[in-house]
Amino acid sequence: MNRRHCATAAITLVCALAMLTSTGQAAAAPVPDPSPSASAPAASPARYSNAELEKVREQIETLYRKAGAATDAYNLAEEQTKKQSGEIVRLAKAIVDGQARIAELKDRAGAQAREQYRNGGLPPGAQLALSNNPKLFLDGINKVRQSQQASKTLLAELDQTQQDLETYTQDASANWEKLEADRVKQAKAKKKINAQIKAAEKLESDLEDKERDRLRQLEADAAAKAQTAWLSSGAIKDVSGEASAAGAAAVAFATAQIGKPYVWGAEGPRSYDCSGLTSQAWLAAKRPIPRTSQEQWRLLPRIDIKDMRPGDLIIYHADASHVGMYVGDGAIVHAPRPGRNVTLAGAGSMKILGVVRPDK
Repeated sequence: MNRRHCATAAITLVCALAMLTSTGQAAAAPVPDPSPSASAPAASPARYSNAELEKVREQIETLYRKAGAATDAYNLAEEQTKKQSGEIVRLAKAIVDGQARIAELKDRAGAQAREQYRNGGLPPGAQLALSNNPKLFLDGINKVRQSQQASKTLLAELDQTQQDLETYTQDASANWEKLEADRVKQAKAKKKINAQIKAAEKLESDLEDKERDRLRQLEADAAAKAQTAWLSSGAIKDVSGEASAAGAAAVAFATAQIGKPYVWGAEGPRSYDCSGLTSQAWLAAKRPIPRTSQEQWRLLPRIDIKDMRPGDLIIYHADASHVGMYVGDGAIVHAPRPGRNVTLAGAGSMKILGVVRPDK
């Protein structure tokens, strides 16, 4: 409970400072220098107005959001590639086992054929069936039947094993084609991610130090404004759920990663992307969940915001390209984007798509 109150206090303080800073900058009047002879050189004029810098911020945010969506595509393709690789290995073993079984069955069938050839084309049971001895005749009938049944069973097993082997071979071929297709998808997604991140980084690197500071302030202001509007809407007025044991373990893991850098495709332990953080947190709680935010949204049980509790995952944006973990009191822990670290943020600081619960 203390941690939750601390999180609330921290976020409230950040929002208040952001609002005070922006207000102070707007209202403060320049103080005249009492000593003209000691005046400092005039500062170079800002290259960007606040409105222009806001457009730059929006451009950067859009590029990083697109990179986030492409990262999900990359992560999903990588996950599918791992599964298909494992399936190909399993099928290859089944093919080897099937070939060995066919060789064994053919040897047994050959042995039966050779035995019949040595006995004039008749199995021992058939020879006894032709005996003049009534007891041997009856015994021979049973042996003929048993021999016929054994031959049928052998041929049926040989036929089934050959069919299985053909199926395994076809499946292995199909999985190999999927594997190659996913590798192509990975390469395309990786190229797209790198291009978008590079474009966003260039926009930011072209700014001067003071402009980068202003850009960060604009980011903080935008997040504070969205969070304030979300809280004012009464969205979490009735939210009071307590974390489950697994949810508390997931929250403990996620918050322990605060300060570690965002790296796309990363799953720890030194860095994370957004869904890498949430999936590893729930894995630490012994509840494996899908790797990507889009798959988490698609496959995990959905709940209403009013019913959410710490440990639940909040999915963001219309394309489900971002995810954070709710930690209580209107806050999330998340890995924001390249160039930023895992941090606490307001749960309403981004556009919420919905909430999912891994342990429902």
